[in-house]
Amino acid sequence: MASPVFLFLLCFLLSSPVFSSQLLLLPLSNSLSSSSDFNNTHNLLKSTAARSSARFHHRRRTHHRSHLSLPLSPGGDYTLSFNLGSESQKISLYMDTGSDLVWFPCSPFECILCEGKPKIQSPLPKIADKKSVSCSAAACSAAHGGSLSASHLCAISRCPLESIEVSECSSFSCPPFYYAYGDGSLIGRLYRDSLSLPAPAPAPSPAINVRNFTFGCAHSALGEPIGVAGFGRGLLSMPSQLATFSPQLGNRFSYCLVSHSFAADRVRRPSPLILGRYYGSETEFIYTSLLENPKHPYFYSVGLAGISVGSVRIPAPEFLKRVDEGGSGGVVVDSGTTFTMLPAGLYNSVVAQFENRTGRVASRASRIEENTGLSPCYYYENSVEVPRVVLHFVGEKSSVVLPRKNYFYEFLDGGDGVERKRKVGCLMLMNGGDEAELAGGPGATLGNYQQQGFEVAYDLENNRVGFARRQCSTLWDSLNRS
Repeated sequence: MASPVFLFLLCFLLSSPVFSSQLLLLPLSNSLSSSSDFNNTHNLLKSTAARSSARFHHRRRTHHRSHLSLPLSPGGDYTLSFNLGSESQKISLYMDTGSDLVWFPCSPFECILCEGKPKIQSPLPKIADKKSVSCSAAACSAAHGGSLSASHLCAISRCPLESIEVSECSSFSCPPFYYAYGDGSLIGRLYRDSLSLPAPAPAPSPAINVRNFTFGCAHSALGEPIGVAGFGRGLLSMPSQLATFSPQLGNRFSYCLVSHSFAADRVRRPSPLILGRYYGSETEFIYTSLLENPKHPYFYSVGLAGISVGSVRIPAPEFLKRVDEGGSGGVVVDSGTTFTMLPAGLYNSVVAQFENRTGRVASRASRIEENTGLSPCYYYENSVEVPRVVLHFVGEKSSVVLPRKNYFYEFLDGGDGVERKRKVGCLMLMNGGDEAELAGGPGATLGNYQQQGFEVAYDLENNRVGFARRQCSTLWDSLNRS
């Protein structure tokens, strides 16, 4: 018969999260923590709304072939830090599930039209040529979009014909690659070096060291001085490269964004990025399957069946439920976009329901809408009735109830001596444009503001994305202690 002590320990393990040795916890920092815009709510909301819209639409304005989605400056909202090379140069980049390459500026570096943008890290790393990636490597082809064979790339690198024919071009470097996006571009080269992912304090040493990690060095860029840690689906993304080192780390990752609602004190709290799996709370996740996108294979696309506003369920248009052969449709789960972008028809239906409920008891704040780029916004006195919003993803039991603060931002406006302070609330969903304008790309984007307070899990082994309500700061503390 089992002893009482054994039974107690067994019950404790079954009721508490069990942390695998193949798990890595990293802090994500909110880039707004150093922003000067907190003293002006209108400017903060307007710049964030403009950046969300520009990021969503830039994929359709890019005329050059590109397979990388770069955030528009000042970039994504969350940064990840790691150490590079034997000298442990600290690198801080935007963590981005919408792209699939790790790249950053290297010395010498020229950034065009970067005035007023976030400060670049100093000093910039200088990578030795001996660490360059070969023109015959699969990574080289991936950086060039997979459209050029190793033979073509080696020819561009001036490898002699006879060496190309016998596949002996390993000493020739991968040629520079060019990436273009909505309002900027960069030229970079591929290198390999060791990458150390630091353990959270108080751990005294790096948690993991990855040799021959492939990354891009940009020596010139237009409008982008920081760089990106790509977590998308692709050969060069951080999860893919970690999977070659440890499948447990690369097959699943999740993050839990601390609910900040643009509060200056809260954005300074770290948000946990979890590489690998921890056990004990799997049943709390609501999952929906990932969709394959032939044109944008690095996206985490899911299907949206509808949105409920209060008691009214609004069906989503068919193109949000799937992705066609041309890469159109679906909803991208994106850590690099702040606000959720919806096609005009669905957005207008959501707004109409808000008007039916909230507009009856509160007056429209037209001036706030003009100053922030958000709509609808309402003035109210004490409290305001705000309908519940539920996202219905494709699949059984795949509905996610959003907390009110994830879609309705409330703040005080005025008090400058001219007008009295008034309570204002704005819907934090945005109009992404007509369906015809969205051809060739995602039909909608699920932004990180709507992901606040959820652990969002990217289960690559089972090809799905999951959502679980969490107290993210508490999760950080518990995982860090464990």
